[in-house]
Amino acid sequence: MAGKLLLLPNLLDETLPAAPFLPAETAQAVASIQGLICESEKAGRRYVRRFLTHDQMAALPLQTLNEHSLPEHLEELLVPLKNGEIWGLVTDAGLPCIADPGSDLVWKARCAGIAVQTIVGPCSILMALQLSGFSGQKFSFHGYLPREADLLEKQVAELEKRSLAERATQIWIEAPYRSSKMLDFLKIKLHPSTRLCVAVQLTTPSERVVSMPVEQWRKTSFPIEKEPAVFLLQRLG
Repeated sequence: MAGKLLLLPNLLDETLPAAPFLPAETAQAVASIQGLICESEKAGRRYVRRFLTHDQMAALPLQTLNEHSLPEHLEELLVPLKNGEIWGLVTDAGLPCIADPGSDLVWKARCAGIAVQTIVGPCSILMALQLSGFSGQKFSFHGYLPREADLLEKQVAELEKRSLAERATQIWIEAPYRSSKMLDFLKIKLHPSTRLCVAVQLTTPSERVVSMPVEQWRKTSFPIEKEPAVFLLQRLG
């Protein structure tokens, strides 16, 4: 009998308490697993420490899955699940499989007939969309944009065209140490009437969300000090 893969939510900022951001069933789910799949062993231990005793944590096997994992490693991760065990999958922040390599494991689990269950939790991408005031009827998420200036300029221009043509909000994220440079770039390159939202440090005491046309952004100071940010644009005409 096949086991189960539990998709476990994580905090957007690990310094925060689990409540009220993670539901109570998270602790019950972690207590039920027989192993944990995480991006790094250090992060995985830090996660389960919130829910398990020291002895329970020490006895829990951990496996890693990240952007460096080889395809054949996924098959190894499925072995205990195929043998009937319950394992959890957690990402460093937010929800597994959203801007996270866990989706490949979920696909293989489903192909193998293994049950997959998700637990609700924070997702910076959807939270930013909710808070932006932009259309949530149709939107696209693009992960990380290119770092090379010419490629970045080309893709940002394409996102504006796509937003206008499809009436769809365009969303992406950036590494914290590049967030400020991204905002400076957008102020210069985007059309003055394009609506731009920057959502920084969501769920934390330092949360800031600002939405306004680019022409107003050009007159506004908005410091971002190596902080995680979500960027959204909407071009209406």
